Amino acid sequence: MTAEHFRLHQAVFPEGEFVALAADAPDGTPLERERVVGLGSGFLVDFDLQRPEHAFNEMIAGGTYANHDPAGAWYYGADISVHPDYRGLGLGRALYDARKALVRRLGRRGIVAGGQLPGYPAHAARMDVPAYVERVVAGELTDPTLSFQLANGFEVYGLLRGYIEDEYTGDWATFIVWFNPDLIYPEG
Repeated sequence: MTAEHFRLHQAVFPEGEFVALAADAPDGTPLERERVVGLGSGFLVDFDLQRPEHAFNEMIAGGTYANHDPAGAWYYGADISVHPDYRGLGLGRALYDARKALVRRLGRRGIVAGGQLPGYPAHAARMDVPAYVERVVAGELTDPTLSFQLANGFEVYGLLRGYIEDEYTGDWATFIVWFNPDLIYPEG
């Protein structure tokens, strides 16, 4: 993403953009000025959970978020990241919590997203992506991204082949969902 993309996101759906600022370096030394050390970005869409197949670049309309629908039932989590020097401080959880609070405040159904699998390459010689995801969900393996998403209340609703170009996973990603607990969902 470029600076222009972030300006577009602010114009399209400013409520869906979150940043984490740091006034201090990781060692506690004060910085001359605050710096962005984390971000969460997304927009509202209507989404059919029974047909989760989609490609990241198409969903985000090349980074423009032109698919934003102000009446959309779901928040699409397009991007979330924390600078490596600031990981382990609760910023990722705070960004997810900010997204959840937005969804609850707006009365939307929940959050949908594709999730990359950065831990998979270390296991690729022994198992395919579906087996890897199954073992991470079961708690037998840890993936830096998926395990964190699961710990934040997301569920794996499927796998996405061709989601994002990633030679290490063969373009696979998980399709994850967080349901707004304030809403009642029909059984089945």
